[in-house]
Amino acid sequence: MAAKEPLVITAKDEMRKWSREMRSQGKSIGLVPTMGYLHQGHLSLIQEAHKHSHLIVVSIYVNPGQFSPSEDLSTYPSDLHGDMLKLKSVPGGVDVVFCPKNLYDYNNDSDEKQENKNGNENLGAGGGDGNGVVSCVEEKGSGHETWVRVERLEKGLCGKSRPVFFRGVATIVTKLFHIVEPDVAVFGKKDYQQWRIIQRMVRDLDFAIEIVGSEITRDSDGLALSSRNVHLSPEERQKALSISRSLSKAKAAAKEGQVKCRELKDSAILTITQAGGRIDYAEIVDQENLKSVEEMKGPVVFCIAAWFGKVRLIDNMEIDI
Repeated sequence: MAAKEPLVITAKDEMRKWSREMRSQGKSIGLVPTMGYLHQGHLSLIQEAHKHSHLIVVSIYVNPGQFSPSEDLSTYPSDLHGDMLKLKSVPGGVDVVFCPKNLYDYNNDSDEKQENKNGNENLGAGGGDGNGVVSCVEEKGSGHETWVRVERLEKGLCGKSRPVFFRGVATIVTKLFHIVEPDVAVFGKKDYQQWRIIQRMVRDLDFAIEIVGSEITRDSDGLALSSRNVHLSPEERQKALSISRSLSKAKAAAKEGQVKCRELKDSAILTITQAGGRIDYAEIVDQENLKSVEEMKGPVVFCIAAWFGKVRLIDNMEIDI
């Protein structure tokens, strides 16, 4: 059977027109948002989307709104040709690949762009994360000034060290929802906080979209798949296995009755640091509200972020007791 050739769309209006035509025919649309450099984890999201909709749209867009100027936007891996080949290999195929060039380009004239750039130099408490921290979008003075925030859920975990990240994620997902107009959107649970934030945003803002969380895809040795794994040296990759192993150890201990979170976190931190990792955070939180817990009395998720070399990795494991 010949591989399915997806339609490639780059323009917002064309994407919206396609979606409305398909929905007028009674077809449901599933969206899988990605930043490209696809791996098996992304392909598993597409397979999950097939269970919930007739047609599949995969967006490929590296979102500058979720990166601060000091983060790795410029080095984020990209391989559109390779991505297209992988998408053709997915059982059931992909109907549309939406890969816009710049979703923050509003055709401002040069004077307005310069005015916005100058204004961003003194954002202070009025811009960025409220503490003068801005994203790459604001730094470039695009004129974009509307942001979506899920105020409480964004504060902990990754939000502590990446203060503009989740408002950038929530904003770009909102833009994609308005452009693609899907019935269903699938997100990976590896980015657990992101998944919960999008769920809450959809609930609070009354989007008529079902949000599906898909389980983490791992390599055979347990490492959670990530586009950033390509930047790990062979030695760093081996050391990074300490994250998933420490999570599995904690889950097993919890099943055996160890419900004091402090001991479980300390053990994981020790395992990862002894392997050469640098901990960003190791937190056990409620699965729904993401509040830290001291003792497991219900469903929790153990979330870890750690650096190996110059690569920041995240992973998590749900624990239901």
